[in-house]
Amino acid sequence: MTIDDLDARLITLLTAEPRLGVLECSRRLGVARGTVQARLDRLVDRGVVTGFGPDVSPAALGYDVTAFVSMEIRQIAGHEPVADRLAAIPEVLEVHTITGDSDLLCRVVARTNADLQRVIDRIVDVQGVLRTNSIIALDTPVPYRVLPLVADVPQRDGG
Repeated sequence: MTIDDLDARLITLLTAEPRLGVLECSRRLGVARGTVQARLDRLVDRGVVTGFGPDVSPAALGYDVTAFVSMEIRQIAGHEPVADRLAAIPEVLEVHTITGDSDLLCRVVARTNADLQRVIDRIVDVQGVLRTNSIIALDTPVPYRVLPLVADVPQRDGG
């Protein structure tokens, strides 16, 4: 599924100002309200836009430490049972299956380095986890982003 220039401008606008209503988006984009609503519905239905919720800063909630924990798991039952158990740990923000020496990669947060040890201990206690390796993030010079992709798609696809 590709997006065109109007879709890209709509996504960019809502990313910058997520509280805008459809009417204000239509005014700023210079298109009909119905066009904006139809575009949004299509983007959601096709899974391009996956949410409209607020972005929350873990640091603002007191979770100042971010770490990446790779793990080797017992693969008898696959990764899903382990991922389901990891999802029960609030500090586990993401879990990815990966290639290489490890099987899963988690992004986790903790209040302090000592608290990170508690989180890692909870991860190690998950049935199926054989071993872990942790890396603490010192800074995030390029945070998670998708707008460069959004801007690039219409250019690549000629839209």
